Amino acid sequence: MSVIEKTSAELEPFLAQLSSAIAAKQLHKLVLSKYQGAEPLKQLQIRPVELKHQWQLSFTYKYQTNDVTHNFTAEQAINEIKALLGVQFYAANLFTAEAEAQLSISKKGKVLYQNKRLTQPVTVQQAGHNREKHRYLTLDRPFLQELGVTDARQQLIPAMSRKWKQINKFIEIFSGAVQDTGLSTQKQLHVADFGSGKAYLTFAMHDYLTGTLGLDAKVTGVELRQNLVDLCNSTAAKLNLKGIAFEQGDVKHFKARGINVMIALHACDIATDYAIHMGIATGADIIMCSPCCHKQIRPQMKMPTVLAPMLIHGIHLGQEAEMVTDSLRALLLEASGYTTKVFEFVSLEHTSKNKMILATKNKQKYNRENILKQVAEIKQFYGIDQHYLERLLNITDEIS
Repeated sequence: MSVIEKTSAELEPFLAQLSSAIAAKQLHKLVLSKYQGAEPLKQLQIRPVELKHQWQLSFTYKYQTNDVTHNFTAEQAINEIKALLGVQFYAANLFTAEAEAQLSISKKGKVLYQNKRLTQPVTVQQAGHNREKHRYLTLDRPFLQELGVTDARQQLIPAMSRKWKQINKFIEIFSGAVQDTGLSTQKQLHVADFGSGKAYLTFAMHDYLTGTLGLDAKVTGVELRQNLVDLCNSTAAKLNLKGIAFEQGDVKHFKARGINVMIALHACDIATDYAIHMGIATGADIIMCSPCCHKQIRPQMKMPTVLAPMLIHGIHLGQEAEMVTDSLRALLLEASGYTTKVFEFVSLEHTSKNKMILATKNKQKYNRENILKQVAEIKQFYGIDQHYLERLLNITDEIS
């Protein structure tokens, strides 16, 4: 029996569960990941939709820069999934009304299939084009009430509506990164959240990893303010949550201990560079930063002649310094073996600082020398002596 034939046979239990859920219209979501092909495709998300009173399955192919959607009948969808799984996609997460299942296929064709039945079946609502936006968390989660997002009836407190949207947006991005890197199929992983504050996101990540994905996750919140550390540890103890804890400290002095995911939002100035360096040093699969303040680069910048009429204005120089600082961070991450994205994110505070740098460990070959050459050219153009991150990475001599 060939590897392909063996793999196909071992996929049958998962495909049978999927077919049964589709036939009963009990499918909530299916995510195919670990794509191996020629296209810049990250993952495929499959959800039920109702179009012209007909139940169908919507396939959203998520590329690096855009999404492409196709709709299939139930029979077409099953055939399409069978054709893709084990050929182009090597991992799957299935969510139905009664269970959650994970599937992973190794390079040698070994299939790992785990099925977890839900203690309380959930209702799968029929989805149409006018359906409410998908939420990665539900309002009935106990930690939301403890943190003051919901009331005793598990209803959203109006003043926290913005926070609720922010939490879900973050988990949406976090979920995509977890799927892309294959962490969703690992049995154990460690997440460190620096500057965790009141820990809305820290608790949300723990809930998503342990509740939705069923992983044995360790989540550590690191916060300078001892009163918040005590408050969050008390909340975790009150809810009897395992695998989440809070420590007093900051990103500059925290000792990395096998971190898979490094989070640092609104780390001021070079604190972001310390966070990125820590993520790289510990070999994190995912690094998520929301930088705040860009004081280190701005004093070094010399106005290029052609840009002088624009950058003579302080606000423009500040914006330019921010762009240069974060662009160099992204390039230095890429030179360290990561794929990076820099994009606008819904601000977690009442501030205009809403940029996010998302880096995931690169699985493909990359040209470090060429990337560092780009860094050197940008520095030369702006007259920059040194970016703090390159100092932490100890690669200044390579950039010349």
